[in-house]
Amino acid sequence: MAAAALLLGITRVASASTTSSNTGYVRLAHLSPNTPAVDVYLYSFGDPSAELVLHHVSYGTVSPYEALAAGEYTVAMRAAGAAASTKPVLSASLTVAPGGAYTVAGLGPESGLRLEVLQDQLTAQPGKASVRFIQASLKQHAVTVTWDGKPTVTNLAFGSVSSYQAVSPATATLHVAGESDSVSSTITLTAGTVHTVVVLDGPKGLVLDDLLDAAGSDGVPEGAAATGLGGTAPRVPSPLPWLSLIAAGLLLTMVGGLGVRLVPRHRGRHAR
Repeated sequence: MAAAALLLGITRVASASTTSSNTGYVRLAHLSPNTPAVDVYLYSFGDPSAELVLHHVSYGTVSPYEALAAGEYTVAMRAAGAAASTKPVLSASLTVAPGGAYTVAGLGPESGLRLEVLQDQLTAQPGKASVRFIQASLKQHAVTVTWDGKPTVTNLAFGSVSSYQAVSPATATLHVAGESDSVSSTITLTAGTVHTVVVLDGPKGLVLDDLLDAAGSDGVPEGAAATGLGGTAPRVPSPLPWLSLIAAGLLLTMVGGLGVRLVPRHRGRHAR
């Protein structure tokens, strides 16, 4: 019983740490078409030990959101496979506010690559959906976006990010057109959701990646779906699910069949 109580306590502490009002959310993105894969490091300010490491991040990859304690952080980008002690190719400072959400994106061409900290929106206007666009297609210098047949963004230049716009909820056609190529996709925007749509260069033309930033006022950031154009390395598995199962088994045995349902919440510290 003592062991079960200890394990249950560990699970509860982990859950509380991810739901604290002192928590913010950060995701990392590689959106420079002609820049090779990189390793991305996130450090708490003044601490040389990385909070998060994403290996071999290639163009088109957007990581899931990572829950972090509010505070000062540094994001560093190194060539894929480079030693952690080497000088970063790029770095940027980031202030994580309680309840805030951010995307740190590598934008622009390789010759002018920059790390930009984007403030992500977590709520939409009542009865509306919110959507913004990131123009990460090098083959198209600028794009124009229409939603449900209505112009939404005009002449969005390569490496630029539009502001969020409120739109009426619908399942409709999103059309993106550049100078020499265009792409259309049927996308569902429901009331209360917040989306970022990334315009990418795919193997056969333009590709759209619809990211769900938030699922409503009560939903924490959802992170990104796989784009198929690259991926981050998987995280190191956490032992918390197994500890929770052991704790549940011990408790069931001791109380003679009384079921206790544990729902652990955890996050990895490193992705490898």
